Parts: sequence; structure tokens; C-alpha cells
Amino acid sequence: MGMRPPTGLPSLSRRSRVLLVLALVAAVLLLIGPRLIDTYVNWLWFGEVGFRGVFTTVLVTRILLFLVVGLFVGGAVFGAMLLAYRSRPVFVPAAGPNDPIARYRTTVMGRLRLFGIVVPVVIGLLSGLVAQSSWVAVQLFLHGGTFGQRDPQFDLDVGFYAFDLPFYRLVLNWMFVAVLIAFFANLVTHYVFGGLRLTGHEGALTKAARIQLAVLAGTFVLLKAIAYWLDRYSLLSSSRKEPTFTGAGYTDINAVLPAKLILLAIAVICALAFFAVIFMRDMRIPALATALLVLSSILVGAVYPLLVEQFSVKPNAAVKESEYIERNIAATRQAYGISDDKVTYEPYTGDGTKAPQDVPADVTTIANARLLDPNVLSPTFTQQQQRQNFYGFPPTLDIDRYELGGEKRDYVVAARELSPNNLQGNQTDWINKHTVYTHGDGLVAAPANRVTAPVLDPTQDTSNNAGYPIYTVSDIASQQQGRQIIKVDQPRIYFGEVIAQGDADYAIVGGGDGQAPREYDTDATKYTYTGQGGVPIGNWFNRLTFAAKYAERNILFSGVIGSDSKIIFNRDPKTRVENVAPWLTTDGDAYPAAVDGRVVWIVDAYTTLDAYPYAQRSSLDGLVEDSIDQTTGRPLPRKEVSYIRNSVKATVDAYDGTVTLYQVDEQDPVLKAWMGVFPGTVQPKSTISADLQAHFRYPEDLFKVQREMLAKYHVDDPGEFFTNNAFWSVPNEPTVEGSKLNEPPYYVLVGDQETGDPVFRLTSPMVGFRRDFLSAYIAADSDPENYGKITVLQLPRDKQTQGPAQAQNSMISDSRVGSEKALLERTNKIQFGNQLTLPIADGGILYVEPMFTERSGANNATFPQLTRVLVSYQEPGPTGRVRVGYSATLAEALNQVFDGGIGGAATAPGGTVTEQQSTGSTPATGTPAPAATPQPAPDTSAAASTNRDAVVAELDAALSQVRSSQQSGDFAAYGAALDRLQKAVTAYQNLPK
Repeated sequence: MGMRPPTGLPSLSRRSRVLLVLALVAAVLLLIGPRLIDTYVNWLWFGEVGFRGVFTTVLVTRILLFLVVGLFVGGAVFGAMLLAYRSRPVFVPAAGPNDPIARYRTTVMGRLRLFGIVVPVVIGLLSGLVAQSSWVAVQLFLHGGTFGQRDPQFDLDVGFYAFDLPFYRLVLNWMFVAVLIAFFANLVTHYVFGGLRLTGHEGALTKAARIQLAVLAGTFVLLKAIAYWLDRYSLLSSSRKEPTFTGAGYTDINAVLPAKLILLAIAVICALAFFAVIFMRDMRIPALATALLVLSSILVGAVYPLLVEQFSVKPNAAVKESEYIERNIAATRQAYGISDDKVTYEPYTGDGTKAPQDVPADVTTIANARLLDPNVLSPTFTQQQQRQNFYGFPPTLDIDRYELGGEKRDYVVAARELSPNNLQGNQTDWINKHTVYTHGDGLVAAPANRVTAPVLDPTQDTSNNAGYPIYTVSDIASQQQGRQIIKVDQPRIYFGEVIAQGDADYAIVGGGDGQAPREYDTDATKYTYTGQGGVPIGNWFNRLTFAAKYAERNILFSGVIGSDSKIIFNRDPKTRVENVAPWLTTDGDAYPAAVDGRVVWIVDAYTTLDAYPYAQRSSLDGLVEDSIDQTTGRPLPRKEVSYIRNSVKATVDAYDGTVTLYQVDEQDPVLKAWMGVFPGTVQPKSTISADLQAHFRYPEDLFKVQREMLAKYHVDDPGEFFTNNAFWSVPNEPTVEGSKLNEPPYYVLVGDQETGDPVFRLTSPMVGFRRDFLSAYIAADSDPENYGKITVLQLPRDKQTQGPAQAQNSMISDSRVGSEKALLERTNKIQFGNQLTLPIADGGILYVEPMFTERSGANNATFPQLTRVLVSYQEPGPTGRVRVGYSATLAEALNQVFDGGIGGAATAPGGTVTEQQSTGSTPATGTPAPAATPQPAPDTSAAASTNRDAVVAELDAALSQVRSSQQSGDFAAYGAALDRLQKAVTAYQNLPK
């Protein structure tokens, strides 16, 4: 029977068509409008920061990828449908009066062009939208080079796996998608127009339908053969042996790899069988070939490797996998930057053989032992340096070093930022929030090894000026008074970590039209922003754009916005770096520094790969998380990597938001590829100023990743690697009872073993695998001379040197600590600070830990103050007796530990460590300085008096002198006052009980 004439779809009235068009327009605007606005805003922002080339390169790549894949997939679908339609039979017998296909056929015929164009266009659009996100693979393929490292299996350069293979996979995947969708589109079209009928006992298939479907199926199987070929290379990143190691193991090389070649041959035969249908009608041949391919995939591709693994490898795994473990060790060391040319292993006994005062490096180390914990002191900084309610500090402060007066010290540093969440009352009005309270004020630093004065009796009122940081402030006031110690020419902070918080991260600055300054600067002055940062919104089009972006009509109608006004947004330093360099992974901790007279945020950035052949693959969020991250809740990078390099250091100017990327690893092939993609975006290493380089720190996230790798990959022997016996572990946080989180690494200023000069390092102790005894000590240099040098001190495997948890237990189990702690806990909240692990005494290990107290239930009237210092040291010898020091000062705690101990160095009970003064130096209360020699405190007229009233009077006078000299900014007077205070404290402690 012939086909029924088309009846068409019911027509719509004019009103219905108008409403339908309006609804479609509204839907398109709702879907596309915000994207267009965001695109234009990004165009303006990238122009502001000078990285518009990044924006256009990414955008053009995405558009081209969208068009190429969209046209390819849509074109394949259109071609398959067109071929099926043009080869349709002239007469299509109907199955009966209720044939459902006839109804669909009539509908399609009535809107033939609609279906023939809309279906491919929709599929092409969806495919293009998905594909455009793969711009990274395309650009790396176009600009990737070589690594100079070859894989041990196929002898191909690593660049093939990093840059080429992902692109080949991308192309192959979209060819699969195009052929598969085209196959089904062709099948459905033939079914609708009668080329394929399912009625009757056997159905019917026209010659054209048979040929077209066979060619598409054969093409799909041929692509599968190509996939089998590429699968061979992907084996080198196999996860079959995880968690033991990543990469191809014995089974992969000796069973899976041959299986891939066998399946490839079978797939080619199967494809030829499908193509043979072009010349013959027998469909049994491709059917049998398909069955053979499926059966082979199961038997050869799955069952055979499983049998080899179970009956050949597992009973002899240590021997069978030895060669492949060696490959994994070598590749992992290279991929994570922990190869022998970058890591130095040194034996370390764990037993001290010299008196610390006889080792110049130890004198420097102890003198600079950090007592102020940046993870504890944010409330203290806030209470003492906030000044206005709308200022604030991040929950975790930072550590950096400065050389002032010829003396290098590490400092706890923070920028005094505007905190939008602190605004109260009328301060939250739109005008005030976005045009008045726009910036912070200055850099705040405090020497990490000093406090104002020792806390003599922590059970009494803690409102005195003891146990708190000694601040060095570079802000507007100090600039105006010419009293800056750390020089900063522009102390205003418009960009920062805290200032970016809140529901709308933007500020409107500038004015024009004769407007008076509006921004809060000090209680007596207002300010108008004059920096280069910000996007102009003086014209109405930009005002309308940002009003739509932030859904804020005030931007459009407010009279405070003048012709020269600009809007500042994307103010978080990390966000700015991530936006201008989307190909980088940023470190979790950006830190402020005064560099060449400017406050800048320094952001470490990494290049990464996820398929370095044979290198261990790990998740960044699991590797970098520790107790501090859990406390602060900072976001962790959720990314799997098998290669990482800290190739870029980025700076963000705190005043004008300028982003600068610096190349610090000139050998990284991944960075070289990206510099080819975005030429001119990364500045060469030669442009880094000496002042900036002096503030570079070895990044924490990279160090955490490397210490996790070193825990396993310091092992050379594959047999030992397989048994795990020689592995290390990162210790759990020792200062929190029952913590299962890793102890964070700590920046310390320690003495160089050769010169005794202070060097800035990032350090971490390591304990035995699932044990608590110390096994190793890892330190990474941050100073320019040896930047990136990693030193690993390895303790003997049979040596039972106390680890961090054991040292903590020794300290808090001491009777003095326990009794005073129990007394303090009645009225105070106690918090133990960073536990530092310090190698001293030419083989010994010293643990130093500050203890902070904060009055309970004081309604924020008190805040953490350094109350006590705990030290722990294990004596050499077979008994390994642990000595604990506990005092208000580090000097006294050390005297308790080393009294008559190592090397015959004896100090009288209650003695202190005096300081050897140097030009321009400022003595540190409670901390020994370089070249110090433990000895009894000298007898002075007031301090040596046994008369309690005289001693107390001298103590009060010394405290008054410290306060007055601190306010005056006179270093010499301040140093003398601290020296006097130290002597007075010692005299007080020596009073008869």
C-alpha cells in the first residue's frame, strides 16, 4: 500500500505565535544574557590587568573547538539522515490501519526541513558545548615540546604522553561520538521511511540501508582498533597496581599489552567484515565478527590478564613486579622533583654529641626559635591592631623574614585589611559599604621569637602587657610620621584575602566632576583612589552592565559615581592569578610582603600533569590537607596529578591589583608549552628583583606533596618498597589529642651548619611507618642562594628517637606542666602552639613548643598570649632519658634541659641565656641570641636584690621603660629596656619561695 498523504501539524493562531516567539526570546535572554554580560565584564577586567591576550586566546580556542566539533558531529548526523532519506523506498507497505510508524512518518514529512535541520543542529550545539572545555588539550598539542626524558617501555619522549596522547584521545573520542550518533540517526531515519521494517518473521532491510549501516558500524569498529593501539600507551599510567604503585606492572606488560594487539587485529578483521557487506548480502559475516570481537574482549582482554595476575604474579609479586617498581620509583622522583640531583640524604644519629652553645649553627637556631604561632595569633592581632571595627586579619597569619639593621629575623606578618563582614549598622548601607569603606591600612609584622615580656603568673589577671607580640607597623600613620621600620610607600590595601569576602566583592572608587574625597582613610582624612586598578564605569553602558551583573540598581542611579569612577572587583589575590593564568594551580596560602616599597601578595603557582608515565598519581586535596587546613577551612585543590612543578611565582599589588607572573623554573617543559600558548604573559627569571626574591618561600602545598612522596620514594630497593618496611609516615598533629590529621610543615629560621648564618627553611619531621619514633627530618631551603634544595636527615632504622607525639606526651606529662595546666584550665582556655622540631647538638633533636592562654568567658576581652614555653630533649646513650623544660622564657626552659648535661655545659638552676649585642640589633625577651653562652645572670644592683619589694619595684620600672621605648620607636632604648626587663625577671624568679 502507498504512503498516506501528509496532513501536517495543527496551525497556531497569530496571537499564539506572537506569544510563543516572545517566550522563546525571553528564554534565550535568560540563558544567554548573563553569559554575554559575564563575557563583556571579563573582557574589561582582562584589559584592566593587561592579560587580554589570555582572554582572547582562550575564547578563540573555545569558539573554534565548538565550531569544529559541532560542525563535525552535526554534519555527520545530517549526512547520515540525508543519505537515509534520499535512499528511502518509493513505496512503503503499511503494517495495518493502526501502524504507529505511519503517523510519525506523516508528521516528519509535514515538517521535513524542520526535523532535518533542527536535529543535527541541536546535536552539534550540544557536542560543541561539551567539546569547547577541552581547549587545554588542543593548545598543549599545538605548543608542546619534549621533556628530554624517555619512557622505559616504548622509548618515547614524555612529551608524547603529556602533549600528544591527550589530543589523539580527544579526536578519537569525538569521532566515536559522531559515528555512533550518525549510526542511530541513520537507523531511525531508515526505520521511519521504510528502509528498515521490523514487521513479519524476519523483517526487511533495503540494500541502501544495509550498506550505510554496515559502513557506519565498520567505521566504529575500525576506530575501536585505533583505540586499542592508543590504549597501549595509556598502560604506562595504569592504576591496576594502586595503591602499591602507578604504572604498567608485570600483568600489564606481559598480558594486557599483547591482548591489546590481538584485539586490534580482530577489530580490523571485524571492520573489514562489515565493509564486505557492501558487496554481499550475507549479514552473518559481520555478526560473527562482532561476536568474535566481544568474546575476545572478554577472554583475551579480561580473563587472561586476570589469570596471569592471580596464578603467576601474586604468588611471586615481589620478584615479578621488581622491574616495574624500579620504573615507578625513577619516574615518580623525576615527576615530583625529588630526584637525587634535588634531594640530599644525610645520615643523622639522633644522639647529640656536642653542647649546643659550642655549635654556632645551634646558637643561631635557638636564638631564632619561633615562639609566636601564626595559626593561633589572629585574634591577638585583631584585638591589638584592628583599630577600627571594619578592619580585620585572616584566621591564619603568615611567616616571612626581613633583614632589618643588618639582622635577619622571621616575622609573623599580616595585612590590615578591610573586612566587609565586620561592617555594622549604617556601615552596611550600599554607599558606605561600596564607596566609603574601600580599603585596608598597612602591613603588620611581629618578630616570631619575641614577646613584650614574660608572663610571670598566668593564674592572675592577663590584661597586662606580657606575652604579646612586639609589633612593627607600616601604615598611613607611620608613613606620615616618618617612623616606618619596614618601608612601604603605599600602605593602602585594596586587594587581599579578607577584603574579598562578603556577598559582593566590589568597591567603587574615584570620582570626577569636582567630587570631594569620599573613601575612609583615617578618622581625620578622606581619600580618592589614584591607582591603575579598576574598570571605568563613567559611561552609562558600563554602569548598566555592572548594574545587571550585580543586580544592583544603585550602580545605575547613584550620584556618587562620576566620570572618572572605577569599579574594583576580583580582589582576592589567588582569584586574580587563577583568572589570568587558568592553566596554573595555585598554592593555598598567599602571603603579603613589603617589596621595593610596595605591599604585594606573593602567590605560588604550579604546572601539573595527570598522566606522567609510571609516576605515582595522587589527589592534591588528600596530599595537602593537614590540621591547619581543617581549622581554617581553606579550599583545597581537587585535582589528580602525577607531575608538579612550582614553575611560577605570581605577585599581586595590594594597591592597584597588578598581576605579574615570573618564571622561576627555566627547565619545566610544561611551562615552556604554556609560554608558547600565551607569549609575553610570564616574565623571565632575570626580571625578578633582589628584594622580591628575598621574600620567596618554598611553597607549602608542594612541600606537603613531596614529603608524602619521600615517605615512600626514598627507598631504592624494589623489594623493600614492596614490603613497606622502610616507609615513613607524616606524623599526626601532636598538639591536639586524638588528631588524625597531618602535622603541618613549619617555616623556621635556623643556623646553617657550615657558616652558622640564619637560613629560612620549610621543615617537617617524619616518623616510621605507622609508628611514633622519629625516622627522618626534611628541610627545604627558601633563601635565594640555595632555593629549592631539599635535605633529608635520616635516622638509623633501629634508633628509637622520640617523635612529635612522644615529645608532646613527655612535655604534658611533666608534673610541673600538669599541675599548672590543671590550675590554669579553671579560668583559661589553653592552646598549644606550633611544635618545632630542631636538629641541634650535632645529632640531637630539640622540640620547642609555645603554650598560649586566653581567659575563659571574658566576652572577647582577652585573647591568646604566650604564657609558657615547653622544650623536650632526649639525652644520648642507651637509656635515652628525656628531659623537659617548662618556663615563661625559652632561655630558662633550655637551662632546665641542658643543666650539667651535654658536653659538660652546666648552668646554674634558674639561670638565663644572655645575649651578645650586635650593632642595630634588638634583644628578644626570653630568647637567646647568636653567640650566646649559657651562664648565670649577672648580679645587678636591683635585679640581684633579695628584697622582694625592691625586686618588684624594679620589675615595674622595667616594664614601664619597655612600653615607653616601644612607643618612641628608639631601637637602642628599646633594646636596653628589654635587657633590663630580662634581668628583673630573672631576679624575680630567683627570689626565695
